[in-house]
Amino acid sequence: MNEQTGVTASIQERFGQDQIIVQPTCDGITTLWVPSAKAPEILRYLKEGISEPFRVLYDLTAIDERTRSHRQGQPESDFTVVYHLLSYERNADIRIKTALGEDRLSVPSITGLWPSADWYEREAWDMFGIRFEGHPRLRRILMPGTWKGHPLRKDHPARATEMGPFELPEAKLDAEEEALQFRPEDWGLTRYGAGTEFMFLNLGPQHPGTHGPLRIVLELDGEEIRQAVPDIGFHHRGAEKMGERQSWHTYIPYTDRIDYLSGVMNNFPYVLAVEQLAGITVPDRARVIRIMMAELFRIISHLVWYGTFALDLGAMSPVFYTFNDRERAFHIVEAVCGGRMHPAWFRIGGVAQDLPRGWDRLIREFLDYFPKRLAEYDGMIMRNRILRARTKGVGVCTLDEAVEWGITGPNLRACGFEWDFRKKRPYSGYDAMEFEIPTAQGGDCYARALVRTAEMHQSLRIIRQCLENMPEGPYKSDHPLATPPLKEKTMHHIETLIDHFLGVSWGPVIPPGECAFGIEASKGNSTYYLISDGSTVSYRTRIRTPSFAHIQAVPLLARGLMIADLIAILGSIDYVLADVDR
Repeated sequence: MNEQTGVTASIQERFGQDQIIVQPTCDGITTLWVPSAKAPEILRYLKEGISEPFRVLYDLTAIDERTRSHRQGQPESDFTVVYHLLSYERNADIRIKTALGEDRLSVPSITGLWPSADWYEREAWDMFGIRFEGHPRLRRILMPGTWKGHPLRKDHPARATEMGPFELPEAKLDAEEEALQFRPEDWGLTRYGAGTEFMFLNLGPQHPGTHGPLRIVLELDGEEIRQAVPDIGFHHRGAEKMGERQSWHTYIPYTDRIDYLSGVMNNFPYVLAVEQLAGITVPDRARVIRIMMAELFRIISHLVWYGTFALDLGAMSPVFYTFNDRERAFHIVEAVCGGRMHPAWFRIGGVAQDLPRGWDRLIREFLDYFPKRLAEYDGMIMRNRILRARTKGVGVCTLDEAVEWGITGPNLRACGFEWDFRKKRPYSGYDAMEFEIPTAQGGDCYARALVRTAEMHQSLRIIRQCLENMPEGPYKSDHPLATPPLKEKTMHHIETLIDHFLGVSWGPVIPPGECAFGIEASKGNSTYYLISDGSTVSYRTRIRTPSFAHIQAVPLLARGLMIADLIAILGSIDYVLADVDR
């Protein structure tokens, strides 16, 4: 009996074997269907009642099952709530599902079990209309408060052309203006305390220190932050909804825009998930190319963070230097991919083109140049006494708090925890690479900065290994779901020509199944959870982003500090609002 089978057997023994249904999936994650009334109890058991528990609520989402055809082995369900848990001790995941009927779309809230469930449940309510009984403030989070309908339901329009013409009658205008009125109680804030009257301050939604529009409503006692409530959704573009109307191939450019500072790294988990669904094996050369370009974009993303972090704290010069070095890296990206910020260059089965002539020279020049610059930045920024005074001991997050809130990536490793998907769950050939996992102690703003600066050195190590050990061979799989038939065949065989036409115009038909694939992105763990119904488009595209969890934890980090400290905290987190809002 393997470890995961043991967990399943333990749950069945405790809660009744007849009530627990096991679902096979393409990703091999243990997936169990449980009654909705028992879901909180089972989740608590997994978190607190077993050895090596599943302490992380990694994701919580839902599925509209009403138009799905291929559901073999699954219970009847109009809507499904999906809980994705992670155990660091086991290095394993478990997926808990509960079926809901259209006539009773409610399930008990688990906000009392995980504080991070707050936003995830609000998102499921916003997108699907599922009520979480006992949630303290179940209100919209990504859509405006006046929005009608729930966008990720199958009967909600996917395009503006499917909706009627925009109208703004006086009654609607009045309702919109009323919705804009600020009432502290609606935000969970209080007007008065013992002998004092609190002040409220809007930080944003256009504060220049944010990577995108973010609003944080502050409840202040003098200059001290008593409560901070992030307001998100200003950058919401319906990225998951778009996955339902784009073919598997044509959705790739949309992934670039999720964390718009990380380029092809956004493509990575998506194509890996599709490849696992389709059973596609990627050639060795393509795997190494992917690693090299992903690590180059990790450096590019960290350079943006480095300069803007210093800028947020009052240092003007560093941002000009880091952005200049970012341009040097973009010169390589442009030469290899043909694009810069959004090259959309990874493909299902490999990459778009082979490496151009001279790529090795460009990489080698950057590897020789950049370490000296990192040393200069270390003296200019990290050893600056003012920056140290502004960041050490500020925005402290303990390891237990990081786990409870689903914090991942550099922000987790800043709490002294050595966890990295590239080491713990190697993908695309990372197991053949030699590199360290940087950590720091203290979990404060300075520790988070230390981890990112060290990560750039490790990325350089990985890129050098890719340069020196680049395999020969094809840059893309010849699997029929990844590559159209060769042109010389289409000119002589009508059936092959039809296959080519359908594959290019409609896209490949991916076999039915479910798969989640996560990678170590620049800001933390990024995962795509894809459901195929045996069609040319995804039935459900779920994007689990790191920034969503990290911004939710801002009130925890900022409480009791000053506004200036909040700016330091936001800079140290390294988030992008497109990554939050999707």
